[in-house]
Amino acid sequence: MDFSCATVNSFLIDFRASTNSFLSQYEPLVLLLFPLLTLLVARVLQSSLHVVQEKGLKQTLIGFFMSSIKLVPGVKSYIDAEKQKVVDQMQSGGKSKRESWRTELPRVGLGAEVIENMKEEKRKDALWQGKCSGTVYIGGSESEGHFALINEACSMFAHTNPLHLDVFQSVARFEAEVVAMTAALLGNKEKASGGQVCGNMTSGGTESILLAMKSSRDYMRYKKGITKPEMIIPESAHSAYDKASQYFNIKLWRVPVNKDYLADVKAIRRHINRNTILIVGSAPGFPHGIIDPIEELGELALSYGICLHVDLCLGGFVLPFARTLGYPIPPFDFCVPGVTSMSVDVHKYGLAPKGTSVVLYRNHDIRKHQFVAVTEWTGGLYVSPTIAGSRPGGLIAGAWAAMMSLGQEGYLEYTKAIMEVSKSLQKGIKEIPELFIIGRPNMTIVAFGSNVFDIFEVNDIMSSKGWHLNALQRPNSLHICVTLQHVPVVDDFLRDLKESVETVKENPGPIKGGLAPIYGAAGKMPDRGMVQELLVNYMDSTC
Repeated sequence: MDFSCATVNSFLIDFRASTNSFLSQYEPLVLLLFPLLTLLVARVLQSSLHVVQEKGLKQTLIGFFMSSIKLVPGVKSYIDAEKQKVVDQMQSGGKSKRESWRTELPRVGLGAEVIENMKEEKRKDALWQGKCSGTVYIGGSESEGHFALINEACSMFAHTNPLHLDVFQSVARFEAEVVAMTAALLGNKEKASGGQVCGNMTSGGTESILLAMKSSRDYMRYKKGITKPEMIIPESAHSAYDKASQYFNIKLWRVPVNKDYLADVKAIRRHINRNTILIVGSAPGFPHGIIDPIEELGELALSYGICLHVDLCLGGFVLPFARTLGYPIPPFDFCVPGVTSMSVDVHKYGLAPKGTSVVLYRNHDIRKHQFVAVTEWTGGLYVSPTIAGSRPGGLIAGAWAAMMSLGQEGYLEYTKAIMEVSKSLQKGIKEIPELFIIGRPNMTIVAFGSNVFDIFEVNDIMSSKGWHLNALQRPNSLHICVTLQHVPVVDDFLRDLKESVETVKENPGPIKGGLAPIYGAAGKMPDRGMVQELLVNYMDSTC
């Protein structure tokens, strides 16, 4: 033992002497700075690898090149000027209109005359009756029928605020019943769901998704101790998940869809790691109207012990009734094991006033993580269920009125009508040889593209005829979201679409004032950061 200790001591003494001898040839300052520089280089490499992992090598190199080239004198100012030209074209004259907008209160109030002013402004809006993709889901005229009913319900409760539960008990009841009725449509009455589905009303699909993401993040932190949360979504999932990623500091992985434009379950599985809190499926997805394989995603979520959110913002008030009508609708609701939350818009096919949606959870254990409770405020104890504190009780009352006035028979009737229109549209588009339908739409969204010409040029021609369609990318395409407004005009739409296709075939190339060049350039632009800057600049100059 003594011999071993002596050997070790001798080795350490020799090592110290040789090391000191080696280092003596360097300046003390160099020896001091070397480990600091090494640490700095390591941090830079770590950050670079993180960026490459998140954006991919190609986008990282393009971003680095663009950042470098902007350092050349005059280049940045030139690029900014060109971007501004694009922004101005996107605004299409809106900037000049804003110059006449009021910037301060009138000295003397207008009184009742303000209503006439508002009517005059409303007359300047675009003609939307039957001409818009989605946008307005209620059929008929604004001044009669279901429109008039919900308008009256909203005005009757316009002064109410469910924040004050003790005062506006009627609105509290309306909200609870809207949530319960929606949950019943989506499996809460079935044994497979557990019968504990709960939720709240929100201002729209985006808030419903945001709340579900926040709740899932906090639930998984409580359940599994995850402090660096990540979520995985198919690239067809709504952009609200990007908002949630930024707002709640959740790392977002967007995974390409498969050849049928469905969520790729195998690709999603490859991205799951110990920080994954949630995966997402849509029923249907906004771009192409296709229902993701919710059952397979549910099995995946269960096997990894993570959350699964199903986006039913579009499908929540169609799919249950379409299934009853005999349409082949794959499983999508809380009867699917593994589904932990859903977002359902009542202001779309629920035919409620704008600003009404529902977020649902499988049970109260998950929903509790949605709430914010404050105990140390001098204003008293405070607890809030949603992002907003005060909320418009009139909209809640309008949603309740819509659901109660229509009932199951009403929704079945309307679902039958819009599903038939959707099938007619698909048939008509298939008869135009230059167009193709993307995937196999399950519901009321029909997306179509072309391998013959620039589909965005067709969009510009359709816009000149008064139609407002949605422009998509990857692949470049358009879609129309069928509503009750389209039931009487489906033949008009197909006629105008055929004429627009013929016009583009005979005269290919962008029309003056059209946005096809911008859509096309944005899709081909390799630097996605520049596209993002364009969008931000456009929004900054618009609102």
